[in-house]
Amino acid sequence: MLIHPFREGNGRVARILAVLMGLQAGLPALYFEDFSGRRQRQCFAAVQAGLDRNSEPMTKLFTAVIERTLQIHGEQ
Repeated sequence: MLIHPFREGNGRVARILAVLMGLQAGLPALYFEDFSGRRQRQCFAAVQAGLDRNSEPMTKLFTAVIERTLQIHGEQ
């Protein structure tokens, strides 16, 4: 599935949806660090891999986000 309702802002929309899904799963609000530079390239590569049905890069990206969120909230 692709989320592409706007020319700009798709990353922000995707992160808001991810925060919502995390809250529904009982997680605290996910903490997304600055997605620029190297992190942004990793995210774009993960999206591209997902289009090729390879979810591993996105899984690693979200695992890191969840782990960081739990660290910040003292739950890990």
